[in-house]
Amino acid sequence: MKPKILIIGACGQIGSELTFKLREMYGSSNVIASDISYSNLGVVNTGIFEVVDARSYSSIKICVDKYQIDTIYLMAAMLSATGEKYPMKAWDLNMESLFHVLNLAKSNVIKKVFWPSSIAVFGPTTPVESTPQYTIMEPSTVYGITKQVGERWCEYYFNKYGVDVRSLRYPGIISWKTMPGGGTTDYAVEIYHKAVTDGAYECFLSENTKLPMMYMNDAIKATVDIMEAPAEAIKVRSSYNLAAMSFTPKEVAQTIQEIYPDFKMSYSPDFRQAIADSWPRSIDDTKARADWGWHHEFELQDITREMLFQLDKKYHSPLKKSN
Repeated sequence: MKPKILIIGACGQIGSELTFKLREMYGSSNVIASDISYSNLGVVNTGIFEVVDARSYSSIKICVDKYQIDTIYLMAAMLSATGEKYPMKAWDLNMESLFHVLNLAKSNVIKKVFWPSSIAVFGPTTPVESTPQYTIMEPSTVYGITKQVGERWCEYYFNKYGVDVRSLRYPGIISWKTMPGGGTTDYAVEIYHKAVTDGAYECFLSENTKLPMMYMNDAIKATVDIMEAPAEAIKVRSSYNLAAMSFTPKEVAQTIQEIYPDFKMSYSPDFRQAIADSWPRSIDDTKARADWGWHHEFELQDITREMLFQLDKKYHSPLKKSN
C-alpha cells in the first residue's frame, strides 16, 4: 500500500526536488506538497498543493486530516546564515514545526516522520576530520542549536512514545534546479551560476575552506533510502551522519576552469567564514552505510560537469568552452 505523504516546506531547495521524486515514486495523488506560499510554481502546478504554516499545529492537522496523511517530511527550516540575522524567528520556526509533527505522530495521527538535521550540529570543539557519529557537539549558530536540540527530541520521542522518526545530518547540498536558501555552503551553488552568467565569482569563504558537500541527487536518494528501510535497520534515532565528499572553493574553481578556462575566482570572506570554520572538514558516515546501505554516486567533477551543462542550457551562455 502506498503511503500518503505530506511534505512541509515543499517549495524549498531540498523540499522541491524531494516532492518531484516522491510524486514519481508514489503518484501525485499520494504526495501532498505544502508551504507558506506559492513560491515554486513547478511544485504547485504538478500535483496537489496546500498552503500550510509549519508553525501552526492546526494548519498542519487540517491538511493531515483532509488527505489522511500517514507520513510527513518536515523540510521547512530557517538555515544557518539567515538564522544568524533572525535568531528568534529561526528558533520559533525550526522548533515549533518539529514539535507539531512529533506530537501528531505521538498521537498516532501519522505513522512515520522524516526530519532533516545538519552538520551545523557540530561546533569548534568537534573533531574536524572524519567527524564520528557520536562526538562532541557545541554548535555555534542558532540553526545548529535548533538541529542539536531537535535531534535530542527525535530520539526522546522514539524511546518514550515509539515514534518512527528518521533523520539525516545533511552536508552542504548542490543543485542547479533551485537557488540556495540562506546557508553557509551556498557558495557551492552560486559559483556555478556566476561561472555561466558572469565568468567570475567572488566567494564569501576563503579559498581553502574545506567543507562536506553532496549533490542533490544523492541527498534525495539518501532521504528516500532511509525512509524505505525497515524500521529495525534504523539504529540511530537522533540523526545519521551523511557524507559524499569534501572540497574547498579553490578546488571547485579548478574543476570549473577545466571547462571554462577564462573563469575568474576571487575571495572576500564575510560573517559566514566564522560559521564554516566551526564545522567539520569531513564526515564519517560508516553507520549509515552499515545500517541501511547508504552510498553516494556523485563526485566533484561529476557535479561540475552536470551543473555547468544544465545551467548553460538555462542561461544560453555565450562563454567559450574548452574542447
